[in-house]
Amino acid sequence: MVGATEYPVLHVALDLLNLHRAVQIAQEAAEGGADWIEAGTPLIKSEGMEAVRALRRTLPGKRIVADMKTLDVGAFEVEMAAKAGAAVAIVMGISDDDTIRESVRAGKKYGCEVMVDLLGCADKPRRARELQALGVDYLCVHVGIDEQMTGGTPFETVRRVSEATALPVAAAGGINSETAAEAVRSGASIVIVGGAVTKAPNVAGSTRQIRKAMLARKVIRSGLYKKYGTAGVLEALLKVSSSNVSDALHRKGAMGELHCIIPRGCRVAGPALTVRTADGDWAKPLEAIDLAGKGDVIVIDAGEGRAAVWGELASWSCKVKGIAAVVIDGGVRDVQDILEVGFPAFATHIVPNAGEPKGMGEIGAEIVCAGQAVRTGDWVVGDESGVSVIPKERLAEVANRALDVLEKENRLREEIRRGSTLSKVMELYKWEKVR
Repeated sequence: MVGATEYPVLHVALDLLNLHRAVQIAQEAAEGGADWIEAGTPLIKSEGMEAVRALRRTLPGKRIVADMKTLDVGAFEVEMAAKAGAAVAIVMGISDDDTIRESVRAGKKYGCEVMVDLLGCADKPRRARELQALGVDYLCVHVGIDEQMTGGTPFETVRRVSEATALPVAAAGGINSETAAEAVRSGASIVIVGGAVTKAPNVAGSTRQIRKAMLARKVIRSGLYKKYGTAGVLEALLKVSSSNVSDALHRKGAMGELHCIIPRGCRVAGPALTVRTADGDWAKPLEAIDLAGKGDVIVIDAGEGRAAVWGELASWSCKVKGIAAVVIDGGVRDVQDILEVGFPAFATHIVPNAGEPKGMGEIGAEIVCAGQAVRTGDWVVGDESGVSVIPKERLAEVANRALDVLEKENRLREEIRRGSTLSKVMELYKWEKVR
């Protein structure tokens, strides 16, 4: 071991793009009591080993970790990290044993400890025992961000790995002040925290809170958004905007331009019940009200029609039943009355004239509404900016990703409030696409 370590350790991972933001957050995290500061893999990939050097210069009293995620040329990468100022370099457990051995040898030569990340290892306890025999210094049970979005946590695996080896074990994966105590109780000597610190408006305060939770072995409310399973998606989606959802879907899922007939500040989320009808034919839309359940969103494809298939009385019927909203690729009327009812409606056209109930179309089929494919059971999120649609197969994942987008925006908002601008915070000129 290089130097003495007192456990449990609070390890803050800086998985950021820009070095100036990472350094600022690192300073605040150190002020809040972080023991180890990590140059995360995205930061190293975007800024190179200068990220490690800058953290070493800025925080000479802290142990700097370089998350190299090494899979090959272990000796070279550990040497590189050590010479840049890292006290710990992270190598992947799925690497060949020869890569692990070379990493350990380089670590001993250059005074850098080796942590092995078990991400991707099929039998983690078995691999932990093998890695201990190979001479590594630490193990890391890591639930990656993409797995976190579907509800994954590291704690049970930390227990099994801790029982299988005498090495200090780190836990990583969506940990905050509400779960840090569980990480320690599960056997983690090192608690790795990322977004709960880097996305916090008050980084030092969030770090102190997590450290207190670790040492006191108790749950402390974080004020951050938890990860939701399918049962909690409505709560999650009512916290985010249609824009957050579109960002979480990589700019997909958004419907085209709609008139948003909703009370100011209103947000809507719910599963879709789809309707296909003809221009002005309001029979199937009204029949869908009888079939829809509380909290559903009726989504109507009226073929971009210019005659109304919806109005005040249909809205009243939905309000009484507890239906969440209606979205129409076609016409709506009685806008003032609908606003007074307080029922959220979105439509491509606002017109005074209604059609007639002919009964054409169907309910429950896949449709296209305002340019976006929608199936019954997909989820709809709407607000004053418009409507985004989440495929039902990705519901919990996208809800969590949308919360992640919101948290990152909250941190950017704080940096702007301190006197910066968005372009400066994001270093846009640096990251414009090279053509």
